[in-house]
Amino acid sequence: MRVQSLTLAAASAALLAPTTSPAPEFPAVRTEQAARREGAVEAADLLARARECAPVSRGRYRSDDGTAATIPVCGTPQAVFWKADMDIDCDGRPGSHCNRRTDPMFSDATAYQQSDGRYLSAETLPYIVVPAASGIWDYREHGVRGGAVAAVVYRDRVRYAVVGDVGPDHIIGEASYATAKALGIRADPHGGGAPSGVTYIVFKDAQVKPIEDHAAAVATGERLARLFVGAK
Repeated sequence: MRVQSLTLAAASAALLAPTTSPAPEFPAVRTEQAARREGAVEAADLLARARECAPVSRGRYRSDDGTAATIPVCGTPQAVFWKADMDIDCDGRPGSHCNRRTDPMFSDATAYQQSDGRYLSAETLPYIVVPAASGIWDYREHGVRGGAVAAVVYRDRVRYAVVGDVGPDHIIGEASYATAKALGIRADPHGGGAPSGVTYIVFKDAQVKPIEDHAAAVATGERLARLFVGAK
């Protein structure tokens, strides 16, 4: 909506200005560029750093029940990452988009809670889901816990999120309604998501407190993403 509003404003200014000095369209362009990421680190740089996989998982995950187990968890000294689909997690506090009516699999609880004791809101908080600890991989052994900061990359978009929920121990590739919406992915919990092409980069030993402080997640994620892409 903001891009549309700025574009309309620029068009109106052009009509009112003298014909020898048309209104520039640069504000709308800058807004569209800014909408593709939350910081200065480019999606291409993060994807380039995550191009090669040194597996840290003992096995591989499925993207959904009934699919082949082909997805490893990879690692560097700074982070762990995986490339998968995105299923929509609508669990936690119910709202207008996430509730038992919109999501047949809805649960009013998440693995982690806010500082006030309430469960997280998938509608408003960008978070990702990690698989439950198992013989395949135990996220806790790699500096990952509730509130750990992640960079989520889809096409040319980058968004920062936190680890907010734990899913089945054999499936990987899930994030909250808010994460999907921010990345331009259809956020409908019933048939939405992305079939592939999502990269999840979770930074080791980086935890946001309180977990619901998204601004802190963005600031921490941006700093660690710079280190991640700059590391040799």
